[in-house]
Amino acid sequence: MNKYVKFSALVVVVIGTLIWLASANIQDSSTYYKTISELNQMPAKAKEQRLRVGGDVEKGSITRKADVVEFNLQQENMHLRVSYDGRDPLPDTFRDGAQALADGRMGPDGVFHAHKIQAKCSSKYAAKPGEAPAGLKAVPPVRKTI
Repeated sequence: MNKYVKFSALVVVVIGTLIWLASANIQDSSTYYKTISELNQMPAKAKEQRLRVGGDVEKGSITRKADVVEFNLQQENMHLRVSYDGRDPLPDTFRDGAQALADGRMGPDGVFHAHKIQAKCSSKYAAKPGEAPAGLKAVPPVRKTI
């Protein structure tokens, strides 16, 4: 009976540890995508949490200073200064006018400090409605004769 008690205790400890690890990771990764207007309406305490903010990269705002890339996100008439100092290189699609998501925290200086940047693929890769993608020839419909 002693072996069963020890085995049961070990199983409970392992399962408890797995549940604790899973819940800790879920809380850290559960961030919502906010727009700049939603961010501006949030109370100061909520801005201290990890957030994802989206917008369009303002034309001519990207500047590189040593290991930091600074740029502005814009949405309608609102702007947000973003400072990125992450280890990962910026996506190839990150450029003026691109839609981007910045993942990080709002600083006391009013600058959003991001550690991860995602950029949406440019619409130039998508076919216009009703047109075939570039490089593909339109195939005429097959007609059946009876």
